[in-house]
Amino acid sequence: MKWNRRKLIDRIMSFLTAACVVVAIIPLLSILYTVTINGISAINLDFLTQLPKPEGEVGGGLGNAIQGTFIVVGIACLIGLPVGILAGVYLSEYGENRFGRMVSFVADVLAGTPSIAAGIFGYTFIVLYFGFSAIAGGAALSVLMIPIVARTTEESLRLVSGSLREASLALGIPRWKTILHIVLSTAMSGIITGALLAIARVSGETAPLLLTAFGNPYWAAGINKPISTMPVQIYTYAIAPFPDWHAKAWGGALVLIILVLILNIGVRFITRKKY
Repeated sequence: MKWNRRKLIDRIMSFLTAACVVVAIIPLLSILYTVTINGISAINLDFLTQLPKPEGEVGGGLGNAIQGTFIVVGIACLIGLPVGILAGVYLSEYGENRFGRMVSFVADVLAGTPSIAAGIFGYTFIVLYFGFSAIAGGAALSVLMIPIVARTTEESLRLVSGSLREASLALGIPRWKTILHIVLSTAMSGIITGALLAIARVSGETAPLLLTAFGNPYWAAGINKPISTMPVQIYTYAIAPFPDWHAKAWGGALVLIILVLILNIGVRFITRKKY
């Protein structure tokens, strides 16, 4: 009787767990279906390579916005990934002190910061002095990336067995070399996952870029100039009264989803054996 009761409870909990998974997947599949159905018809070679047409004209594309997104996200990665990884290493390996607790608190606060606040930060400290630019946009997005990368790096490093650290230190290897060559290498898969989550998180942000990168109907003229990005272009097209722009907004959303998906699949494929 007791065994049957345990088996029944196990099956009930397994069913509830599976049901929760289905409930979590349904909104994702719904979004993918809706974006694909509405956006696939707008995607063609011109859409991916041409500049936007003036208001009211049919045709053109989002080539400059795709280019600008890669540039701005690349700048954000150059700033946010090193800072986030180093912060995560510090929290994991040296964070048992007052300064470490303060860094942990700051990371938690940043993780809950609204994206518009990151845009205000970029506008206040960069745009007001140097103008709208890709650098300002990348810096604003990096503020959103840092806490995600720091936390995932910290948790990945904490999962590394302490015996590996002890064995390395017992051989006379300095602590910094142990962290660099043993701990980081072992936790690399988790760190890469955190970096991908951060990139996916910021790739679709609109509010920070409205206040920093601003937008540009032409190809990028430099990282110190206003630049077009996919989220801002999608937002501009979505609120416009032109049906052709609405179709392009759906197409842009689909392209953005595909880019993030390709990034995740590609890195998973490359690192599946190495780490």
